[in-house]
Amino acid sequence: MVLKIINATEARTGTNIILEGEPFTIKKIDISKTGKHGHAKCRIEAQGMLKDTRKVFVVPGHERFEVPMVEKKKAQVLSKGEKKASVMDLETFETLEIDCPDEEVLDSLEENGNCEYWNIEGEKIIKRKL
Repeated sequence: MVLKIINATEARTGTNIILEGEPFTIKKIDISKTGKHGHAKCRIEAQGMLKDTRKVFVVPGHERFEVPMVEKKKAQVLSKGEKKASVMDLETFETLEIDCPDEEVLDSLEENGNCEYWNIEGEKIIKRKL
């Protein structure tokens, strides 16, 4: 569920956007004004939020991007396995099986310890240990 739409010139470093159906975080943006009758151009470098992908692209300043809804929640780790962890949400007490693509975070998780997970447009991912 997309909450808002922004123009490319409104985007800043750290802004989350959706490109080709996947959520990305803007790491660097350069906005240049062109000649007398031209449009502003934005050169954007973005990092994938769910997958480790990078994109560099140039768009007109009036190009519109969707901003994904990101919910940050806390959970207790019940068990962990290969790139996944079984956690219990601390608000709803719901048990979830969530991906953890970052191996450092997965190694730092302890059973009965707490972690933070993000719900990005229905996709859940463990981001850090609490």
